[in-house]
Amino acid sequence: MSESYDSRFTLPSIDDDPSTEAGVILMGLDAERLLAGVGLARIADEPALVALAVDQARHDALALDTEALIEAGITRWRAVRPLIAAGPEMTVAGSLRKEWEQTTARVTATVTGLGPASVACLAACWLRRDDVDRFAEHGRTPEKGSGSRDVLSRVFAD
Repeated sequence: MSESYDSRFTLPSIDDDPSTEAGVILMGLDAERLLAGVGLARIADEPALVALAVDQARHDALALDTEALIEAGITRWRAVRPLIAAGPEMTVAGSLRKEWEQTTARVTATVTGLGPASVACLAACWLRRDDVDRFAEHGRTPEKGSGSRDVLSRVFAD
């Protein structure tokens, strides 16, 4: 006699990559937080940008607030989304963890020079692209050359 198996919820395998579980958590964030993550990941993935940001913060030239991170994330998302979209079509996995693995592979294959935080945040944005696109179009509009002390948009300019 076999026991019935409920496939709606399964624990991860102990062999699964820990970043997959982080990805499952990221997919649960709203678009605003995902885009702020993209903005922050850009700086955290690149040592030169981190050093520049630390120096600017030291001289009170960096306003690192949520709005600035969201603006930087929107700018970055708009720049890389077409690259990710042009990537190879992937089959629907039917499992969040498999979907995450396929999407991180797609992001890595289509956008060069990304660190692990950017890959994770952009993969989560891709999986949630309808919400992220809607927020990026209607939620906020980054302004170039604004008079604020925010220099993130200049640091992140593509």
